[in-house]
This record gives sequence, structure tokens and C-alpha cells, in this order.
Amino acid sequence: MNTLSYKGFIGSVSFSEKDGVFFGKIEGIDGMVNFEGESVNELTNAFHEAVDDYLDYCKDMGIEAHKSYTGVLNIRINPETHSRIAVIAKQTGVSINAFIKAALEKEVSLN
Repeated sequence: MNTLSYKGFIGSVSFSEKDGVFFGKIEGIDGMVNFEGESVNELTNAFHEAVDDYLDYCKDMGIEAHKSYTGVLNIRINPETHSRIAVIAKQTGVSINAFIKAALEKEVSLN
């Protein structure tokens, strides 16, 4: 998926061949904010305007701009990987949850 980035927000980008227009939405928010343009430049400007308008709306309404997350994440992995994680976690003296949490935090810190 192609994306745009502005002021800490990510915008997804798609193209409608039928309509001849680029379009997208702001990701990671509670709500739906769309934007579109007939060129990359128009799309980028529309995204920036959408983010700015959304931030103004959040400020006026006194709401958090970014989506809140619970911290609970369910993942699906193949049984072999699950088994390997269980063995490694046991060998290192941590729970499966603690092992996965550490691995994800390490990966995220690299980006």
C-alpha cells in the first residue's frame, strides 16, 4: 500500500482507474477522513489540508487526534512458530507474552 505522511499521520493512497482520481483516508484515527486529487501534487495537498482540518476539529471538540489502542493484540501464527516461541521463552525464563512483547518492542525501536 502506498502512503503519505504529514504531522505524524499516515494517509493511505489508492487510484481509481474508472474515475481517474487518486484517493485515500487518514489512518490511525477514530473516524473517517477522506481526501482525493487528480494528480500526486493535488492528492498530497488534499491530504495535508485534511490533516490540518482534522486537527482543528479535534482541538475544537477537545478530543484526542490519534486513535487509542488497548494494548491487547491477538495474532495468528503457524503452530510450528508458536511451538518454537514457547520453547525459547521457557528456556529464557519468561512467558510467551513477555517474549513476544520484547521481540515486538525491539523490532519497533529499529524503525
